[in-house]
Amino acid sequence: MAQYQAVQGRPRWAAVLTSVAVLSTAFFLHRHLGSLPGGAALALSLVFGLGFGVLLQRSRFCFYCVSRDFIEQRDARGLLGIVAALAVGTLGYHAVFGAFLPEPAPGRLPPGAHIGPVSIVLIGASFTFGLGMAVAGSCVSAQLYRLGEGVVTAPLALLGTLGGFILGLRVWNTLYLDHIQEAPVVWLPNHLGYEGSLAVQLLGLGGLAALLWWRHRSPAAAASDTPWWRRRWAPHTGGILIGALAVIAFLRVSPLGVTSELGSIARTLADQQQWLPSRLEGLDTFRGCATAIKETLWSNNGALVVGLVLGSLAVAVLAGDFRPRWPSVREAVRAVLGGVLMGLGSMLALGCTVGTLLSGIMAAAASGWVFLLWAGLGLWVGWWLRRQRWSGLADPVA
Repeated sequence: MAQYQAVQGRPRWAAVLTSVAVLSTAFFLHRHLGSLPGGAALALSLVFGLGFGVLLQRSRFCFYCVSRDFIEQRDARGLLGIVAALAVGTLGYHAVFGAFLPEPAPGRLPPGAHIGPVSIVLIGASFTFGLGMAVAGSCVSAQLYRLGEGVVTAPLALLGTLGGFILGLRVWNTLYLDHIQEAPVVWLPNHLGYEGSLAVQLLGLGGLAALLWWRHRSPAAAASDTPWWRRRWAPHTGGILIGALAVIAFLRVSPLGVTSELGSIARTLADQQQWLPSRLEGLDTFRGCATAIKETLWSNNGALVVGLVLGSLAVAVLAGDFRPRWPSVREAVRAVLGGVLMGLGSMLALGCTVGTLLSGIMAAAASGWVFLLWAGLGLWVGWWLRRQRWSGLADPVA
């Protein structure tokens, strides 16, 4: 019995040590970089990333996985958790907006909020992203937390995402000049005021929640003697906490997003290889998960992503969810292909399910709602293709 308890205790100690290492790094940044521009923001981003990784992993906050649960089993709990996150974030964002922009006059936008142009490119990019996460089996944020779980296909999907970003950068100028340049940037408070925007957002989310609940079928309850630290959290618990974290991150550093660092790495690599035009028209003027040529090792978004992976690793080890497994050739190809589609979609939509959908809808951006609709359609098409024997994508999803 003593030997069993010792073995059971090791994962918990590994999780504690991982968390201590991340918090120590954040303290180091505060202590040694706090006097430099951006040092405190780096430390906060790392801590926010740690919390975000814990919440994603424990509540299984994967947009594709919870959508698949609803499509196949009519289990709406995961999607309702996402709605809960959006509702909490919407309330918090609107409370914060007044500090940034007391009067939401037309033509003025809150600094840093993920509010993008609405065009045919956004529709196509959103659909492409949704298709990609169905093919890969997870969205980008879920690939990152699954990386902390030891899922071997996750780095392959992320490499594919880098390739997709490069493709998006190569076609950016043509699409920008033909479609995006004159596209409207629609922020609801510009047209409805803060009160009207908040009412419309909450009514929309309430209607979506009612529809999901109407279609919901409760799964059979399974009795379990699993220890509390190994149990998954209820989706609505994770959603409420993620919504609150998103508001705090927006107030202190920037809106949540996970593709800015990936896009910046892709842009830097492509620029070094001279694969890109000398000028990317208008790209650096847009809000969202913006890309930039990397000149320093650390960035706020990079610190958030590192914290996310380590936070997921810590709780995955504690819960016994860290289970590396070598993928089949088909799984590896599917991960890369899905990653390419997600990278292309993220680049052209200026973000993914976290940056454009989650942070965008919380900010009352029409672009977030467009992304939700068309990424959802792309996800359904990808799910359908995975069920067709002729598609070669019919392996079961983890």
